[in-house]
Amino acid sequence: MKSSNVRDSQVPCSEVLRDVRYEIRGQLANHALDLEKRGYEIISLNIGNPGLFGFRTPETMRLAMIENLGQAEPYCHQKGIFPAREAVVMQQQNRGIQGLSVEEVFIGNGVSELIDLSLRALLNPGDEVLIPSPDYPLWSAAVALNGGKAEHYRCDPENRFAPDIGHIESLITARTKAIVVINPNNPSGAVYDRGTLQNIVDLAEKHGLVVMADEIYDQMVYDEAEFIPMASLVRNTVCLSYSGLSKTYRACGYRVGWCVFSGDLERAADYIHGMELLSALRLCSNVPGQWAVQTALGGFQSIEPLVTPGGRLHQSRAVVIERATASDYLHLQRPMGAMYAFLRLDERFDGKFDDQAFALELLENHHVLLAPGSSFNTPYTNHFRITTLPDTDTLNAVFDRIEACLGPHA
Repeated sequence: MKSSNVRDSQVPCSEVLRDVRYEIRGQLANHALDLEKRGYEIISLNIGNPGLFGFRTPETMRLAMIENLGQAEPYCHQKGIFPAREAVVMQQQNRGIQGLSVEEVFIGNGVSELIDLSLRALLNPGDEVLIPSPDYPLWSAAVALNGGKAEHYRCDPENRFAPDIGHIESLITARTKAIVVINPNNPSGAVYDRGTLQNIVDLAEKHGLVVMADEIYDQMVYDEAEFIPMASLVRNTVCLSYSGLSKTYRACGYRVGWCVFSGDLERAADYIHGMELLSALRLCSNVPGQWAVQTALGGFQSIEPLVTPGGRLHQSRAVVIERATASDYLHLQRPMGAMYAFLRLDERFDGKFDDQAFALELLENHHVLLAPGSSFNTPYTNHFRITTLPDTDTLNAVFDRIEACLGPHA
């Protein structure tokens, strides 16, 4: 018989989770839920979730899914249905990426699952992956969960959040397996120019690194910014490109993403086999949503009128830029892509009001939920991220509350 002290003790979670953070849905978000249960109305800007802000999935995608529900009841191939993978291949070909077939395309339950699968298929314990700082924290978490070590390369605010190429090279060791590039970037909104991307590719090819290009915001760019697919530059190493329906097509709940292998496909053969094995172990990804992919990629790109002047996303971003510029307490590098703004607190708050304390006070006293910048694996604690999805009236109200929160601490 087990002793009572053993029987009464807590069941500990895995030690692997000690290195895993995902504060976007962490303690602050849980506190916001508690406040809502007590009757407070919270403006939640911590997650880029278009459907919560009135954005609808294009009707043609909904109809494509509904009309094919009868074919969506069985499991499909572990890589995904053929029409969806074929549509992804055609999109890649239209972007100048040649030599692909449906065999190099994997459909997953969102990009999140594919990030996990592709790292699991690649990493051995102790292998290193270069990840930007700030990052989307799922990348760092997934590396840790799969036995790897995240090494963060600088994308400093003073350099408009562009990758520091010299710092990247200084981090490369014999254990470095891959480099992650998030473009357009979450959380900063930076969109990288061709020269920056080519410099990263040159380093990856020189050192034999796998390039992992997170491009979920690929068509969400503003003003003069140009999205350049990473795979169009890679020739002599393996490239994985990730995208999906969640953001550009406002279909987060469909949970449909894709990962495309390109570049040196001969070198990728064993890696692809590993991905196939892991995909088969989970049987397949959500089938109904896959039927929307062909219609999404082949039809009218409804994101374009939203991000051009006069479009709702463009207008909301403009309000954020205007209010940050007018503020005595905030600074902002103009976001050129995605659906976020990564704002900096003025120097007057240094040492007395960091991002965590600010976020907590803003939530408790002004009922606005945002994500502290340190949640994105930054060495500094003076930034915070908001989504630019709300309408202009809501965003103006948010900035009024931010000003009211910061004023007494100035």
